[in-house]
Amino acid sequence: MYNLLNDLSIIEVSSFVASPTAGLYCAQMGAEVIRVDHKAGGLDYNRYMLNAEGRSLSWENLNRAKKSVALDLQSGEGRELCAELAAKTGQLITNLPEASFLSHAAMAAKRADMISLRIMGWHDGRQAMDFTVNAAAGYPLMCGPEDWDPATAPPVNQVLPAWDFITGAYSAFAMLAALHHRGRTGEGSEVRVPLGDVAIGTLANSGTMAEMLYRGADRERLGNAIWGAFGRDFRSRDGARFMVAALTPKQWSGLVKAFGVGEGMAALEAELGVRFADGDTPRFRHRARLFALFQQAADTLDYDTLAARMAAEGCTFERYRTAHEAANDPVLVADNPLFGPSPANPSGFAYPATRSFANLPGREAGDPRPAPFLGEHSEEVLAERLGLSSGEIGRLVDAGTVALSDANRNRDRT
Repeated sequence: MYNLLNDLSIIEVSSFVASPTAGLYCAQMGAEVIRVDHKAGGLDYNRYMLNAEGRSLSWENLNRAKKSVALDLQSGEGRELCAELAAKTGQLITNLPEASFLSHAAMAAKRADMISLRIMGWHDGRQAMDFTVNAAAGYPLMCGPEDWDPATAPPVNQVLPAWDFITGAYSAFAMLAALHHRGRTGEGSEVRVPLGDVAIGTLANSGTMAEMLYRGADRERLGNAIWGAFGRDFRSRDGARFMVAALTPKQWSGLVKAFGVGEGMAALEAELGVRFADGDTPRFRHRARLFALFQQAADTLDYDTLAARMAAEGCTFERYRTAHEAANDPVLVADNPLFGPSPANPSGFAYPATRSFANLPGREAGDPRPAPFLGEHSEEVLAERLGLSSGEIGRLVDAGTVALSDANRNRDRT
């Protein structure tokens, strides 16, 4: 963990993926992120996958390096404590509805320069999640084999909740922008980041929306081919599947040499009256003929031989792995400085943990820190932030308003 933000504290009242991701990225850069949950755990506390003791590996990884406070957020006193923590700290990340007890108006009444970052579903207040905004943006109907009938073919959902993670990253950026503005002007900010706007906005920023409007129709499905350039999956003689991409002249010439298809390429160019070295357009337009030529060459070579050739020519390629293979790959994980030694995870399961995705040469990244146990820092934070005495905290614990660490929790296998 870097210490670039070690003078910043943030209260996070979150659940699921996008909002915890925003806090995680700030924590990985050194911010003190205090996650406040209901005393029984937030809506995502038992999110799959669960280990034998019922600890969520998803929750554990999205909340690394944070502190945890557990309050009875269904009670007036618990909500008031949460709001006071946010006001004293000055920065809030949440995905609670605007009309909740943590509305920006309520927070600004406590502190004029308050910064509230709120992750929403849609801009008009409708609920949404990654898979529903993805459906709305049209991407699932671009995916699938190219020979599917457009009239009857089903959508193809992606497994990764990409919009959640993109929204979390954008939200962390928006928080820092609001902090920068406050540092210059003294003004607080309410920042709303709708998940749906991130999805439809990315459709626009990528040029895809303009393309659809210009062409007046939908884009055809391309299977595993790259839209607008040369790239697809191929299979070697020994059955290995791999992806190649050629978006630059060097990448293209390297692939032609590595696959040994120069003569066939020349014959195809003469037949079609084109030069494939001229760029993406002729390669994409005649992709079916090119794919057949490259696959014919791949049929004669084992993957290790072909991979060595592609590496020597500076090609862009990668073998397909299962997620289990990726998790055990030495190049991707064991020998990658992104990963550090396993901290003492609440699950009790030891495995590599990520440092910050950003690499800052000359700065010590530090080892990954564990996620907290639910309520692990309740007493510490209430004493330091709100100045509560041990006696007052004890009263709140006895009343059920505050919960302490659930480190000794033992749940049946779920």
